[in-house]
Amino acid sequence: MVAERGENGAQLLSKMASYDCKFGLDIGTRCDDLYSRVDIIENSISKIEDAAVISKIRSFLYYSAGIWPDVTAIKERKDQFETLKKVLSQNQENPGNTRIVALGEFGLDHHWDPAGVDQRSENEFNQSVYDGERELFEMQLDLARQLKLPCIIHSRDAFEDTLACIKNVGYHNGIIHCYSYGADEAEKFLELGWYISFAGGVTYTKKAKMDDMHRLLNLVPEDKILCETDAPYLAPVPLRGTSNTPINVEHTYRFIAEHRGTTAEELSALVDKNITRLFRL
Repeated sequence: MVAERGENGAQLLSKMASYDCKFGLDIGTRCDDLYSRVDIIENSISKIEDAAVISKIRSFLYYSAGIWPDVTAIKERKDQFETLKKVLSQNQENPGNTRIVALGEFGLDHHWDPAGVDQRSENEFNQSVYDGERELFEMQLDLARQLKLPCIIHSRDAFEDTLACIKNVGYHNGIIHCYSYGADEAEKFLELGWYISFAGGVTYTKKAKMDDMHRLLNLVPEDKILCETDAPYLAPVPLRGTSNTPINVEHTYRFIAEHRGTTAEELSALVDKNITRLFRL
């Protein structure tokens, strides 16, 4: 999520290029944020003088668009959904450098923390909002099916409802993003064909829970595992508490690779292969 970061975008993109990055996805969260994100990134690219570096950046840079389920979006879901469809249609007509390869992130969030970043309060979730959140989720799932795009699913403290919604629509193509459930829940998603993506949060695992994490990380088959940053959030250990960047994902790779009995480099090659297949690159 380069466009939503406050650091020097040109330096970050250049560093990603120097690391021979194969895929960088700038993920949308609001119905109308696509072109504002594109403008920020294009402004960063304009500050880079090396044509080879610019070419490399354009080779790995992709976008998604979707509606994260904040309460306002849920209540205004019909209007916001129409806005999202209009943005996607405009991009199809004039794609330029904006390569949209997925719909999202969207989904369900029942983690109550009014003082947190998302200011999620259970008091706001009466039956109408709760039902509306599910409807907004299923509307986007169905749109992804129509557009034949994979989905980036946000699911936090909402496993049963998430599973029910994706089964109701019957479109199983995409990622359970920033996976935060256990091995048993992962099996349910995997049975339906979903990819499981791990972010820096896995490195926060306490010693008492490490056996469960080990089981989860080894449960996901080679052809369904992905890694991500969710920048600027979830900076992995040893950087926990700082603003995250895509560069930091190497720590997540090393943690997962150690548990799976492989190297970070081998895991990275595996994830690149899965990304190529999922996003049809």
